[in-house]
Amino acid sequence: MFRKFVYLLALAREKHFGRAAESCHVSQPTLSNAIRQLEEELQVPIVERGQKFEGFTPEGLKVLEYARRIVGERDSLRHELLALAQGVTGHLRLGAIPTALPVIPHVLTPFTTRFPHIRSSVVSLSSREIQRGLDEFELDAAITYLDNEPLNNVRTLPLYTERYHLLARRDDLSDELIAQGAVPWEKAAGLRLCLLTPDMQNRRIADTAFRMTGRTVEPAMETNSIVTLYTIVRAGTCASIVPGQLLTFVPPHPDIVALPLVDPELSHVVGLAYADRDPPPPLAKALAVAAADADIAQRVAIGVADAMIPWRLAIR
Repeated sequence: MFRKFVYLLALAREKHFGRAAESCHVSQPTLSNAIRQLEEELQVPIVERGQKFEGFTPEGLKVLEYARRIVGERDSLRHELLALAQGVTGHLRLGAIPTALPVIPHVLTPFTTRFPHIRSSVVSLSSREIQRGLDEFELDAAITYLDNEPLNNVRTLPLYTERYHLLARRDDLSDELIAQGAVPWEKAAGLRLCLLTPDMQNRRIADTAFRMTGRTVEPAMETNSIVTLYTIVRAGTCASIVPGQLLTFVPPHPDIVALPLVDPELSHVVGLAYADRDPPPPLAKALAVAAADADIAQRVAIGVADAMIPWRLAIR
């Protein structure tokens, strides 16, 4: 039954019988027959039949939901048993919102120091993709917003507070505005902007801030990469709204200014999230313990404050 569920999950992931079979290292007839057997055992149609894969029936979607849960619990059991025998080992699958990527070293360094034999992989995802990844057991843990859009069925650990800056070419702002050392969101709304794509929660936060000032912004450019935000500003194409963390790994430029955004002065908590199960997944629990002991909030705050010094000097 486990094997059939694994085949079913592969089909849901690949949306193609041949690719699903290849990912499971079996022939296509073997995978197809296993899913037919599953349909017979459960006495429901699972796959919409046609010349090619056309999706799942309503019953199939429910079976898929349970398959993810059962296979995920099996994997957790294996990790628990292995941890009892050898200590925590395995492969940590970590998702992160793009704005949190500069903070990943603060999270993984204490974790890998404590658990050097664990292999880690990090993928950049939207907050909605992170929720789905945790729900479908594709992620062990994630770094995402905790206090803006609600998360479901997770345990959380706050890590740091995100604040927002206008990144713009010096020539695009008045000397008076630069001298004030901060920019109202309403003033930022009047600039030609490059923002993150609407599927990113950071973009929805920015849109909310603009609406609070009575403005609606249609950006000239959109991207899902915070590094691209910086390169677009540096090229002189647009200004942008960026989190303070970005300033910790991009160099100051004499022609670019970074100014805090005010009126309203917004901040949001970013933290670790992992599935709310008892017992908690061993890898996620180990990551949470290491992160809790690392005082990441202070590290990030100091890093942003230090990074802002040369940016402020560049304004003068």
